[in-house]
Amino acid sequence: MADLAEVLRRRRMVRDFEDRPLDPGQLDQLLWAARRAPSAGNTQGTELLVLEGPEQTAAYWDVTLAPERRATFRWPGLLRAPVLLVPCAHAQAYVDRYGEPDKAATGLGAGADQWAVPYWHVDAGMAAMAVLLTAVDLGLGALLFGLFDHEAAVRARFGIPDERHPVATIAVGHPRPDAPGRSAGRIRRPAEAVVHRGSW
Repeated sequence: MADLAEVLRRRRMVRDFEDRPLDPGQLDQLLWAARRAPSAGNTQGTELLVLEGPEQTAAYWDVTLAPERRATFRWPGLLRAPVLLVPCAHAQAYVDRYGEPDKAATGLGAGADQWAVPYWHVDAGMAAMAVLLTAVDLGLGALLFGLFDHEAAVRARFGIPDERHPVATIAVGHPRPDAPGRSAGRIRRPAEAVVHRGSW
């Protein structure tokens, strides 16, 4: 196992995977990490659709990547990922939690529209980051990508309830050497442009 700084240095988005399943116990460790992510009010409102193995993952690609597009798809090795995870946010869980006696004074239990920041999405991002970092720690590769205009098709195919919001998909597997994505060449902003100590 690597130390945290090393995991952060090594974390990158992987788009090419070997055609083999995860080793025993690895998926359980990824799911454990997602469940241990920070959660506002300890609401634990992030749930995960887990697709494992070629039959389940193929069903996902069938509704998100049309066959005619696959012929020119830049990342064909992405389709070999043995596991796809779809973190889903549940706004009402947060409204309900903040309506409980110890949180009622916040007023956030009155409805999702009372939240200036939708923490159900923040927490789903926390769970996703926990998965991405754990994948590196396990010697795996991972890629987080958006559902965009495929959300309705994924909802319908896998029976995601209306009140759950799928926020992204995470592909996980044994990485193969791959070309970096188009954004990888962007220079990381210097600390002085990002960190504002004391005031802006």
